[in-house]
Amino acid sequence: MNIIKYPKREEWKSIVERPHLDVSQLNDTVSQVLNDIKTRGDVAVKEYELKFDHVALESLAVTEAEIDEAFASIGDELLQAIKLAHSNIYKFHDAQRFEGEKIETCKGVTCWQKSVAIEKVGLYIPGGTAPLFSTVLMLATPAKIAGCREIVLCTPPNKEGKVNPAILAAARVAGVSKIFKAGGVQAIGAMAYGTESVPKVYKIFGPGNQYVMAAKQQVSLHDVAIDMPAGPSEICVIADETSNPVFVAADLLSQAEHGIDSQVIMITTSEEMAKQVEKEVDAQLDTLPRKELAKKTLENSKIVVVNDKEEAMALSNAYAPEHLVIGTDDFEELAKKVINAGSVFLGKYACESAGDYASGTNHTLPTHGYALAYNGVNLDSYNRKITFQHLTKEGIKSIGNAVELMAEAEQLDAHKRAMSFRVRSLEL
Repeated sequence: MNIIKYPKREEWKSIVERPHLDVSQLNDTVSQVLNDIKTRGDVAVKEYELKFDHVALESLAVTEAEIDEAFASIGDELLQAIKLAHSNIYKFHDAQRFEGEKIETCKGVTCWQKSVAIEKVGLYIPGGTAPLFSTVLMLATPAKIAGCREIVLCTPPNKEGKVNPAILAAARVAGVSKIFKAGGVQAIGAMAYGTESVPKVYKIFGPGNQYVMAAKQQVSLHDVAIDMPAGPSEICVIADETSNPVFVAADLLSQAEHGIDSQVIMITTSEEMAKQVEKEVDAQLDTLPRKELAKKTLENSKIVVVNDKEEAMALSNAYAPEHLVIGTDDFEELAKKVINAGSVFLGKYACESAGDYASGTNHTLPTHGYALAYNGVNLDSYNRKITFQHLTKEGIKSIGNAVELMAEAEQLDAHKRAMSFRVRSLEL
């Protein structure tokens, strides 16, 4: 890891900057695949499955028998872990239900909101180097609580045409309606446009590689909503002399093993802690099965030594990390200073992987600095707020004249008349 000591404020921009990739050629490829899916449906999806996932599929749909087989194969311990995680995720998101309140803004004018579930949602679950069955729980559980009528899941199969059994088990536990064997751009296209097998959805959720992210952004322009823009996963750990270097190193490596484009940064007020963590990272790295991936990630990662806690929090807020771990004894005070972050982990024992799996919070979070303006997936992500208003005769008397004056000032005569006719009707 690269150690940067006491950088000046003008140097922060380069520290928090994410890599910018030339995606022009990638976008062209994605656009071609999407257009093909839109035109030829299932046939095109199967052709791309053969080309990219190296599997010849007779049918895209996963059968109930396949899900039964998955349940039988994953083992009771893992199934119980999935159910525990689902229970905690359910509790946390169920507490986010919205209850609209009727407000009389002035005499005779009543306004309120109603939360209404998106009818059809699509979930994309990667199945490559790491089959993310935990993401099934994170995305499907709040969709079910919200009351989405149709929850469609797409995930790539292996070369034998089978979906990872833990993904299927998690999908059943969380209440997914339909599951399809499709990965990458072809999965996003199938859910965005609809095919003979895959229903068209109204909003697509889920992580993926650069091609998946580009596909989500392209279909969001005209055809379907998406959860959020996203880039590679990232973590920021804030540490001081009270932190545990073993824990800090483990947190950094837990993110580094995601892939070579992951972002890992540590901010500390202690030079000694920086040295200890660097040494511990090297020791733990050698024992990791995915050490080659993590090693490449760490080549572009940083340990930043700052003067004090105020500076540490200011730098973290400038970075706006997806995951923020505050592994210090005074985490409660520092937590008050968090402005920009996707999800925050407080204290020595709150590792990022707790939130990734089973604490209850959602792990689908804004990356690439989008935490400056976006939040992670929550119950509201699956709902729309519809506003209502009711006016009585008293309401017309209360706001009628103001509406007429404002419409006239904007030179919108039809708007003015819509109110004026009602005002006059009261005078007759």
